[in-house]
This record gives sequence, C-alpha cells and structure tokens, in this order.
Amino acid sequence: MASSSRGLQTVLQAVLGIAILGLSYFLYVSITEPYAKVERQKEMTETTRHRMDQIRVAMIQFQRVNGRYVTTLDSLVQWVRTDSLLSSKADSVFGAGFNIDSLAYSPRTGNMFSIAVNDTSRTHTYLISDPDSRDHIGTLTGDVTELNAASWE
Repeated sequence: MASSSRGLQTVLQAVLGIAILGLSYFLYVSITEPYAKVERQKEMTETTRHRMDQIRVAMIQFQRVNGRYVTTLDSLVQWVRTDSLLSSKADSVFGAGFNIDSLAYSPRTGNMFSIAVNDTSRTHTYLISDPDSRDHIGTLTGDVTELNAASWE
C-alpha cells in the first residue's frame, strides 16, 4: 500500500513540475513578446525617419542645383539616379547600402511618401509626409524656420 502511495506522489510531483515549466514559459512569453513588438515598432519608426531624412537630403541637393524643389518623388528618384555627382558619392551622402529604388516608399507598408511643394510664396517650401504616421519634414506655410525641420526633431 505504501508503494502505491509513493508512486502516486511521484507521478503528482512530475505533473506539477511539468505544469510549473509550462506556466513559466507562458509567463516568459507574455512578458517578452509585447516588449519585442514595441522594439520592432521603434526600429521601424527609426528606419522610416531615416528614409525621410534621405529624401530631405535629396530635396536640398536638387534645390541647390536647380534653384527650385522637385514636385514629385518619382522625379526626385530619377534625378538622383541620373545626377553624376550625387550618384558617385551616394554612400557618403545617403549612407552605406543606399537603395535608390526604395527612396520614395515607406518601409512600414510600402506606401509612397507624399510630397507637396509651395512655390507661390516668396520663400519656396516643401512638405514630405509619411502616409502611415504623423511624421513629416518641412512646411507649406512659408515659415523659413520650419523649412527643413522634421516633426520628431
């Protein structure tokens, strides 16, 4: 009789040990998964903002060369691709591993960034907007203090 009680006790301890391990894993995942999701979102936001910074750099270079801002992102991408000076130093201007084909698109969803140019006022301005967030660079109001300013800076 004592041996069956001892066997039941051993089985019960094994089942409880497995339950403890299962609940520990569940607790670990429930803590780390939301944190990992937040970290992925932060990384994606930084990637998107970096891409918008690259557009800003290209817009400024275009304005310096042509005396005006480009009105479409397709035109900007084409200009960066064909401008011999800019394409020769693209890694130093835009960063290593720069891909010209992805310049106009948000890394979050692949939607194209939007661009608007105000060339009717005395000071020409532009506004680059992310379609997937409230991030933007520039202004359309003609306020020169916000000309190349990003909303997150």
